[in-house]
Amino acid sequence: MLHKKLSWLMLVILLVGLLAGCGGDTAAPAESEADTASDAAVVEESASEEAVADAQVEEDLVAQTGGEAPGAGAVHVCAIGGADAFFSVVKNGADLAGARVEEAGSTYTWIPLPNYDNIGPDMVKLIEQAVAQECTSLAVPVWDGAAQAPALAAATEAGVKVFMYNSGLPLLEDGTVVAYGYYGTDEYKAGLAAGEYFATHGSSNVRCVNTQPGAVNWQQRCGGLIEGATANGAQADELILPAESFGDAAAISAAVQAALAEDPTIDGFATGSSADADAVNEAIQAMGATAQTGGWDVSVNVIERIIAGDQLFAVDQQGWYQGWLAVSQAWLYDQFSILPADPVILTGPALITADNASTVLAGVEDGYR
Repeated sequence: MLHKKLSWLMLVILLVGLLAGCGGDTAAPAESEADTASDAAVVEESASEEAVADAQVEEDLVAQTGGEAPGAGAVHVCAIGGADAFFSVVKNGADLAGARVEEAGSTYTWIPLPNYDNIGPDMVKLIEQAVAQECTSLAVPVWDGAAQAPALAAATEAGVKVFMYNSGLPLLEDGTVVAYGYYGTDEYKAGLAAGEYFATHGSSNVRCVNTQPGAVNWQQRCGGLIEGATANGAQADELILPAESFGDAAAISAAVQAALAEDPTIDGFATGSSADADAVNEAIQAMGATAQTGGWDVSVNVIERIIAGDQLFAVDQQGWYQGWLAVSQAWLYDQFSILPADPVILTGPALITADNASTVLAGVEDGYR
């Protein structure tokens, strides 16, 4: 039995080495529509193959251990998640990995953020809750570095192994937050690619609709978008709304209509979530305007608009894969001290356009995208 366990552990180590190959150097933003479609296809194919391999290795490992916790023994893997449609997809990936954790004799807990109205203090409470629940490892997005960094440092001091996912890469890179890894997209490069795509596909005056001002990932998105658009000859700026406007279709629609009334030359709006995208597109229609839209995250509505030519693009960061990686990597380290050679594994960015949207739709409908 020991020999069999070691054999499967070697497979896990090989898998992690392969996964490390998709971290490190980040993919450059798309330079053309054809390049964008090709990059997205590579990301999707690679992610699909890795997810299948990862699932098979963990399933085999569980089978070999007979449901008894191997390695360090029973551990408690926890993941803090957000409160919107995107994070329901993230949770699908995290929960599947969590099911493997439980089958292997350990415990998995998903700790949800109630909403985004008070992110910093609420995330601190959830981190403290994870410590109180005796989580041995914690996967967590970092949206408010000033608030979360001290709480995560305290969690580490209490013996919790911290893993970052979805947001906060710059804070890992500059040492503000100390963690064993980051699994997510490079939001700044995603913003650059989005801004460039707007500017090279007919938009000359773009607004980044920011309903989470101050959040690390949204600062990167809008900052990168403005730089990418202006570098390619377009004007660009932020349309900043209060944080409580996130997901509030009426508030977002009113703000976009007011912006168009004030400046009818605005011909591009970037959104930070699929729900925001729905509200912005409705506002543009209500004003009788022809502004193009594009933005982060996907839904059936978003993909169908892209296919119909009513939305220019979507920035894909593969939320399901983020959840899967965050929980599975936390468990692998907590259980066996296994880490990729590079602590950063990127799940994006890639642009979904009319060229590849139809291939993404099935995954969206099934809760994987």
